[in-house]
Amino acid sequence: MAINQKFFLGLLASATLAACSSMPPSNSTLEQARGDYAAARDNPRVERFAAGELRLADESLRKADAAWRNGDESGTVTHLAYVAKQQVAIAEQSASQRAAEQVTAGAAAERDRTRLAARTQEADLANRNAANSQRQAEASQRNADDLQRQAGQSLQAAEEAQRSAMAANQAANASALDTQAALQRTDQAEQRAQQLEVLLRDMEARPTPRGMVITLGDVLFDTNEARLKDGGMRSVRKLAEFFRQYPQRKVMIEGFTDSTGSSNRNNTLSEDRAGAVRTALLDMGVTPERIGVRGYGEAFPVSSNDTAAGRQLNRRVEVIVSDDRGNVAPR
Repeated sequence: MAINQKFFLGLLASATLAACSSMPPSNSTLEQARGDYAAARDNPRVERFAAGELRLADESLRKADAAWRNGDESGTVTHLAYVAKQQVAIAEQSASQRAAEQVTAGAAAERDRTRLAARTQEADLANRNAANSQRQAEASQRNADDLQRQAGQSLQAAEEAQRSAMAANQAANASALDTQAALQRTDQAEQRAQQLEVLLRDMEARPTPRGMVITLGDVLFDTNEARLKDGGMRSVRKLAEFFRQYPQRKVMIEGFTDSTGSSNRNNTLSEDRAGAVRTALLDMGVTPERIGVRGYGEAFPVSSNDTAAGRQLNRRVEVIVSDDRGNVAPR
């Protein structure tokens, strides 16, 4: 009985070692993506305000895990894991921004309620004063009947009181109209902000310290060329529609390359690609003063240039959207 048990345990240990030896080597980017996703998933604020972005990150992480389990190339796994990390970061940033916007909207609503209450109180006081004045006018008129000699003075006082009452009523009505107009402007501003959020989300914009950034990837251009493909033109048409809806906004278009090739060639190619996007927007009716262009070549990479996947991520055009006053934060 003891010999059989030892034999069984030996077989189990051998099977375990064989299973471990067949597993692909660990991938640090994938491990980081798993950790980032777990932290975001456990964050109630992300679950509440960025559930959609978190689902996208989950799908990308599943793809990266599948590639790792299937023993795909390390670069492929790293690229998929990096995409998942970026989507987790987008979910966290979106959640933070939306939570802050909710707080701001709540504060604005509270201010409006306070102002409305104050103006309502002022209107009530004015109405009470008007009623008092009217009563005084009536008393003056009765006194005029009794005191004929003071009729002229009493009548003048009554007329003055009535004018004051009318002025008070007019002031109260004007105050109420101002309050209603202010509330309408607030509702319109909130509606415009919601429409802007939907439009930017449709263009896959992400929040950054410089503002909302829309990334046009390398696949939207011909290889080593600055001419936009059809897919790139679709993205530009969305940008043109954004310009039509928000005439106070401006953009800065910035081009980037990987480290392959000479520095001069990379600078020229990055600027030409950014310029191609600007030209397409001009052809669609956007005025030149609303568009800035910069080419940075291989500077400011978002991934390592040691892998094909990383280099592809670095070959991009970024469109930075201004604030309501048309200001774009410098890099």
